[in-house]
Amino acid sequence: MSVRKIAVLTSGGDAPGMNAAVRAVARTALSKGVEVFGVYRGYNGLILGDIFPMNLRSVSDIIHQGGTMLFTARCPEFRTEEGMQKAIETCRKNGIDGVVVIGGDGSFRGAQDLTQRGLPCVGIPGTIDNDIACCEYTIGYDTAMNTCIQMVDKIRDTAQSHDRCSVVEVMGRHAGYLALNVGIAVGATSIIVPEVPFDFERDIIQRMKKANETGKKHFIIVVAEGVGGVMELAARIEKETGIESRATILGHVQRGGSPTVRDRVLASEMGYYAVELLLQGKSNRVVAIQNDRIVDFDIEEALRMKKPFDFELYNIAHQISI
Repeated sequence: MSVRKIAVLTSGGDAPGMNAAVRAVARTALSKGVEVFGVYRGYNGLILGDIFPMNLRSVSDIIHQGGTMLFTARCPEFRTEEGMQKAIETCRKNGIDGVVVIGGDGSFRGAQDLTQRGLPCVGIPGTIDNDIACCEYTIGYDTAMNTCIQMVDKIRDTAQSHDRCSVVEVMGRHAGYLALNVGIAVGATSIIVPEVPFDFERDIIQRMKKANETGKKHFIIVVAEGVGGVMELAARIEKETGIESRATILGHVQRGGSPTVRDRVLASEMGYYAVELLLQGKSNRVVAIQNDRIVDFDIEEALRMKKPFDFELYNIAHQISI
């Protein structure tokens, strides 16, 4: 089947670089004579028919912007058969032959559902958590890490001035990749992630006391969101050590901001590749990067894969941050 019209949507949590991916999808398709529709607010937009035709200027001056020009939303209705059929009907009415879905694993499950019902889809991984197993780097991850580093560096300035301990929560509900890399980059005394069970006394208090004996007076503890409890953790640290302790939850500042060079280039490559897959008649695929090469996987295979946690890097972090 020849592809004459495609749609592009962003779904799930936003990530810096999504706009660059939308831009690449639109301009790649248009350069090949394929019409493009933008879908507002993810699968909600497909269900409600909230779509619009795109041209080259539709995506002008967005490559440097964070967030997503198409907006994004969770869509419980799409999990129902009725919701999926409404989405398919929108595509049928508008002659849409395929959809590029930019998001995380939940978004890819939706793309798989549509493909199984006869609407070809290709997924592009956009999530700051970097928790798509088939992909070494997801769109938004690099920007989020740099944002976290900038925020923690500012927190450290005041922690140093007051001889405090700062307990900082970064995003990562089920994955500690962001916390691990940020923790190394800011020289955190301890890094607490969901993948590694931690002992409060051994992994925090003893490390702080050992560093204090060598003259260190201020401390940074980085905690992944999936572990949580940073307010209570700060209170326990202060009670145990007598060192004034403060908790900071970085929150949604991590999702925003202008994407880094890495995220802009990666998103552009992935957007181009996704369109190429649809034009080649391929669907139910996830675009990924491995060993600096753009590759693709079957969505079902990609969702089954488990991303290994880098325990070696975790051990290195705690060896050098004393």
